[in-house]
Amino acid sequence: MSTSTSIIIFGISGDLAQRKLIPALFNLYQKGRLNGDFQIIGFAGRAWSDEDLCNAARSGIEKYADYKIDETAWHKFSDRLFYHAGNFQDEASFQRLALMLAQIENGSAYRLFYLATPPDFFTHIITNLGKTGQVEENGGWRRVVIEKPFGTDLESARSLNREIRQVLREDQIYRIDHYLGKETVQNIMIARFANTIFEPVWNRNYIDNVQITVAETVGLEQRAGYYDKVGVVRDMFQNHLLQLLSLIAMEPPASHKADDQRDEKVKVLKAIRKIPFDQVGLHAVRGQYQGYQAEEGVAPNTQTATYAAIRFYIDNWRWQGVPFYLRSGKRLKEKMSEIVVQFKRPPHRMFPLPDEYEFTSNTLTLCLQPDEGIHLKFETKVPDTSADTRSVDLEYHYRDVFGEKAIPEAYERLLLDGLHGDASLFTRSDRNELAWELLDPILSAWESPDGPPLAIYEPGSWGPTEAEALLDRDSYKWMRGCGNHPSK
Repeated sequence: MSTSTSIIIFGISGDLAQRKLIPALFNLYQKGRLNGDFQIIGFAGRAWSDEDLCNAARSGIEKYADYKIDETAWHKFSDRLFYHAGNFQDEASFQRLALMLAQIENGSAYRLFYLATPPDFFTHIITNLGKTGQVEENGGWRRVVIEKPFGTDLESARSLNREIRQVLREDQIYRIDHYLGKETVQNIMIARFANTIFEPVWNRNYIDNVQITVAETVGLEQRAGYYDKVGVVRDMFQNHLLQLLSLIAMEPPASHKADDQRDEKVKVLKAIRKIPFDQVGLHAVRGQYQGYQAEEGVAPNTQTATYAAIRFYIDNWRWQGVPFYLRSGKRLKEKMSEIVVQFKRPPHRMFPLPDEYEFTSNTLTLCLQPDEGIHLKFETKVPDTSADTRSVDLEYHYRDVFGEKAIPEAYERLLLDGLHGDASLFTRSDRNELAWELLDPILSAWESPDGPPLAIYEPGSWGPTEAEALLDRDSYKWMRGCGNHPSK
């Protein structure tokens, strides 16, 4: 950042800005990665002053960040914080913002606009930025970061894309999925394409199935107003889980450039077999934890799913016939995210073992959180036996190699990439719409009066028994690769 740069955060008084954005920006500054002439302008409806914003920012860092505050750095950083009170739907508020920016920047500057607001305000903000000329690139680049959810179905996503493209070019739009900013998610491509031992066996000839789990122990946490309208599929599958599937299944991109990577992810989504409306019950399970309907802010008799498990197939040369099982839910037994790649058993048992003896499948597990690392499970001979085997793990843990504080917050990487114009970890419009094409039939079937029933599961369990049956029909079990045991 060698010239003046303005970072404008809409919704600066909200939870996301206080928990994630401000702590991430300050830590980037402490690390020397946010340097040069920059300023951060917060836009919200509260009658705050610059000092109020500084106090709120400091409070958020102290409460939510896991790093030590350098007081000298904080004093310099806080001098760059400015507050603008306004209404997201009021053009006059944006005209005043334009005047404020002109005074602060005192010349040409780059601008990164960050929409940390509810989605109802996205088009209002972008339209008003366009009306007031603030996204015209006559004084430097202009980029707009948009938080999820980006639509609630295919129709709304297409409509939102059409509206914002009336103001912005596609290369100015940075649709954020914070999951892609996680170090362990970025490491999926490194594990696959920087190690020649994996790619030769990364296909249907050797892999039996793939399981992707993102489990939460928490419930709604004051998010009932949002969550009860969207449910687990819109909240987690459309972005996070399908992103993970794409990273596991994609072909090697031609380069590390953003469009080369995103092209390969799009090809995966195009190849995923769509689940017909009348077959959703065969491939997908929805559940709701016991007690959800008694939560404050939840609609009476709501059918919102807090758990889902879906089986997908990818109809291409590499993955034909290999099931991909995706599951996510709230109030589950453990908080964890992992990808288990289960390989096929040896085709021939040559050792002197009983007829009923079966080798345990090799598994490669990418442990995304909380115990970040990689586990490779393989068979070894038990000493003092003729040929008995036991499964053992080769393990790599981030904290053992790089230390306890090695993994930065995802928003640090994403904010820095947005400032540098690297869109690799942001979502393109075609990918977003393809994901909705896959999920819309499932959601429609679930919301239909004749749709598959909603299963109830106990909080603290691994979800409804129907999710176990989904894999039982294929003679599989849900695996805990990092825990090295089934999750039943």
